[in-house]
Amino acid sequence: MPAWSGHPYPLGASFDGGGTNFALFSEVAERVDLVLVDDRGGHRPVPLTEVDGFVWHAYLPGVGPGQRYGYRVHGPWAPAAGHRCDPAKLLLDPYTRAVDGQVDNHPSLREPGADSAGHTMLGVVTDPYFDWGEDRPPRRPYADTVIYEAHVRGLTRTHPEVPAELRGTYAGLAHPAIVEHLTSLGVTAIELMPVHQYVQDGVLQDRGLANHWGYNTIGFFAPHNAYAAHGTRGRQVTEFKSMVRALHAAGLEVILDVVYNHTAEGNEKGPTLSFRGIDNASYYRLVDGDWAHYYDTTGTGNSLLMRHPYVLQLIMDSLRYWVTEMHVDGFRFDLAATLARQFHEVDRLSAFFDLIQQDPVISRVKLIAEPWDVGEGGYQVGNFPPLWSEWNGRYRDAVRDFWRGRPHTLGEFASRLTGSSDLYEHSRRRPRASVNFVTAHDGFTLRDLVSYNDKHNEANGEGNRDGESVNRSWNCGVEGPTDDPRVRKLRARQQRNLLATLLLSQGIPMLSHGDELGRTQRGNNNAYCQDNEVSWLDWRLDDEQHALLAFTRDLIALRAAHPVLRRRRFFRGDTPTHPAQPLPDLVWLSPDAEEMTDEAWERSDAHSVAVFLNGDAIAEPDSRGRPVVDESFLLLLNSHWEPTPFRLPGAVYGDRWTTRIDTTGELDEAEYKAGAEITVESRGLVLLSRPSRPSRAG
Repeated sequence: MPAWSGHPYPLGASFDGGGTNFALFSEVAERVDLVLVDDRGGHRPVPLTEVDGFVWHAYLPGVGPGQRYGYRVHGPWAPAAGHRCDPAKLLLDPYTRAVDGQVDNHPSLREPGADSAGHTMLGVVTDPYFDWGEDRPPRRPYADTVIYEAHVRGLTRTHPEVPAELRGTYAGLAHPAIVEHLTSLGVTAIELMPVHQYVQDGVLQDRGLANHWGYNTIGFFAPHNAYAAHGTRGRQVTEFKSMVRALHAAGLEVILDVVYNHTAEGNEKGPTLSFRGIDNASYYRLVDGDWAHYYDTTGTGNSLLMRHPYVLQLIMDSLRYWVTEMHVDGFRFDLAATLARQFHEVDRLSAFFDLIQQDPVISRVKLIAEPWDVGEGGYQVGNFPPLWSEWNGRYRDAVRDFWRGRPHTLGEFASRLTGSSDLYEHSRRRPRASVNFVTAHDGFTLRDLVSYNDKHNEANGEGNRDGESVNRSWNCGVEGPTDDPRVRKLRARQQRNLLATLLLSQGIPMLSHGDELGRTQRGNNNAYCQDNEVSWLDWRLDDEQHALLAFTRDLIALRAAHPVLRRRRFFRGDTPTHPAQPLPDLVWLSPDAEEMTDEAWERSDAHSVAVFLNGDAIAEPDSRGRPVVDESFLLLLNSHWEPTPFRLPGAVYGDRWTTRIDTTGELDEAEYKAGAEITVESRGLVLLSRPSRPSRAG
């Protein structure tokens, strides 16, 4: 059946029940052929003769879901001018909703004039219909959010209750055993490492390794096909939607880690898979005056051209698609500083931020930035616009430094514990701007962080030169696995300290998957290429790991139960919050129960401090404008290598205190009177509480 002219929008392949409209942007193309690929590998070229506003399009009656396709773009091959059209390359539609196949590192992907058919990926026409039933977004308030960063394959690959054929897939993640673990843990959102279609790196395949993390995107609309249990001819889309529906039914939000800053095509030596062959100069930032080379602020070979309207449209169309059609609840933007480089510098007023701000769909979901890239001036923690939350790298560093006992860390640690107002309040943001984390996918796991002083990345095949260089002693005596009970006890305590600090801090806490189970990567702090037992979560737990899981569950439940531990506004700390309330909302105390002075904060050997969190009148009303009343807490922190005695403050703070958390397990009593002395063991954290005083709160 002959092609009809069709429509220039929407871009991509759109099935309407009777046929499919195909639309592709290319400003530089002189001719475009749509190539339909049948089940036997036969090709049927369809010239796209209609072009409106640089969009080439056609409608094909009778073409429907499951149809595989690609494009051949005829145009200038002039690298010195920034153009790399090569009709020998079968190109992936940037807007395809599903992808079949994977690249195989064949030379034809790189050699000009060599036909890449049979060695690259194909787009798939999909059916947009899905029965969402009564699915509703959970819409968790930021203050109530606890994020769980996870990998679809790594989280589920070895779970004994997940059927073997579902392990490592979207269906496996939706399995009741995984959902039950997440809900019983108490997290409210799962942040999935990249699930956009990505490419396996040839250099890794040559070393017998694989791109496990997925920060190598080629399809911004397509769920990665290798995570599909039920097929890749569009069935991965249905499987992904079913996963989201199951997680929503359990009250869990789904946040996607998205990589819009670069693509898998790399620099001028990389493969031609899609964007490069369609319109290189429109999609990529090229070096000014040297158009044959790519301007790279991501460390991956290329960066998308964030001032081109069709690049901005691609990103916004992709974001809206994942919200409206796939029902996800938010995004974490990888190397987000690159997205703000409209020209050279990171610009808070860039077109990208303007588009996000005014978009009626995207502005209403959770937006989280990794607020840095590798370009000049790329570290932008605290500088993103008001809608955004940020991975707080300064939180991670300060908390680690404090618990390792480094000097001159107390003041920085205090700022991070209480929400980092010094970073965010200047732009009138609130504690939810800070996504707090101690560990993430990039770096040591929590268990390895306190067990290794140096990285052990030998399995990556790069001579242990990759990954962050580290030499940061945790004073654990020995590296790696050990049977020494003293060392094991100290490591377990430090894990509890870091988890407790994370979940008692103001802001949004983020756990890295498996940290609640004591997961280890055997000292590898850059396991991006380890799609094996190094990265997979091992669900076989010993008694120590079961205890850590129970401890983490209790922490999250405690946080959920007490608004003072997850405030929506920053502490004021200077004046009482209510005329009848004699105490500020926050008081920092030295171990002798005196208020901290400037001199005490500045001491290089200050490793111990107490903080009073006043729950009697939290400085924020509930939804009806009424003051919130909660228990009050006293947090005792000792990162010193020696035990430290703490004097509890006078009765104005509380007559009697109950122990809620003790990471040392050494306290003799459960209750203490005002003025009592408590010795907190070395590297220890103790949390005490006392009941609310409603009469004082008014």
